[in-house]
Amino acid sequence: MQNPKYKAVVFDLYTALLDSWSLWNRIAGSPERGTNWRQKYLQLTYQAGSYRAYEDIIVASAEQSGLSAETAQALITDWASVNPWPETNEVLHALSERVPLAIATNSSVKLAEIAVARLGVSIPAVATAEESGYYKPQPQTYRLALERVGASAENTLFVAGSASDVPGAMGVGMQVFWHNRARLAPLAGQVAPQHLSDSLQPLLELV
Repeated sequence: MQNPKYKAVVFDLYTALLDSWSLWNRIAGSPERGTNWRQKYLQLTYQAGSYRAYEDIIVASAEQSGLSAETAQALITDWASVNPWPETNEVLHALSERVPLAIATNSSVKLAEIAVARLGVSIPAVATAEESGYYKPQPQTYRLALERVGASAENTLFVAGSASDVPGAMGVGMQVFWHNRARLAPLAGQVAPQHLSDSLQPLLELV
């Protein structure tokens, strides 16, 4: 493709590219318990601001949603079983031949490395909350991803997985494609993303 609109693409990891919801539900024992746990985890990461150990947040969110620390540890132990969405590999392969790719994730370095390996596509530009010192939607992790991929925000598309990533990425100047697989509600008063889909496939027409 000649002169693509976007010069780089930055992805959220655990929701945009990976079906982490299914993993949490399985470890929790049911979709209801898994959803409650995941929502508490998201709340704690968004409220944390500056980085506190990611694994500690997984444990704290389990306990605050009525699950045990042992359940949280089982999730961490089984981290490598998280699966990509069905079209993830195809889309990443195609896009990697067109533009540089990066990941911006609310994660520890250790768990991010395990999860990125599940994608089946080499993405060396990975920025974690542990490295930036702050959790998204604070701007630092997005900016670190842009620095590592070597692109300016105005020429980069961010692929969000959660509602909070939409204003977070737009706040640093990126346009946003919200891969809203679970059809989650936007945040109250949230500005609409430039692109919205329940699949990654439309990225092949945009980039």
